Amino acid sequence: MIKILKGILSLSGPKGFIPVREDDEITMKLAMLFEGQCEGLGPGKASEKFGYTRQRYYQVLRQFMDNGAEGLKSIKPGPKGNYRRTDEVVRQIIRYRFLDSKMSPEVIAQKLNQSGFPIAIRSVERVISEYGLQKKTSFISTPNSTNEN
Repeated sequence: MIKILKGILSLSGPKGFIPVREDDEITMKLAMLFEGQCEGLGPGKASEKFGYTRQRYYQVLRQFMDNGAEGLKSIKPGPKGNYRRTDEVVRQIIRYRFLDSKMSPEVIAQKLNQSGFPIAIRSVERVISEYGLQKKTSFISTPNSTNEN
């Protein structure tokens, strides 16, 4: 049985209970499914008790049915890798930079776009920065720049 005492969720049985941390999303979702499916509370009341919508309840149930408890872990939305700065594009940027060290990121981006690799100037700048391919500037001190106190 699942109880909420003083705002703390706990899984309890005839001989004791186990408190569940608030940030343990997997156990919270599993507890919601347990109440909705096994305790007879139903999807509507169980989802409301745990702060979810009925639609989200069914999504969580489907995730659990497909992948078990591991499927209840939230995943970050969005792309999982660089889809613009692929390995081939990075190699081409490095190649262009070594062929002509004075070539600007704008020119490299233009060449890549003409070659069929859609990439922004800022992405080229990031690759150049990550691989330490920036232009080196030398500082020459002049006799007039010394401090005289």
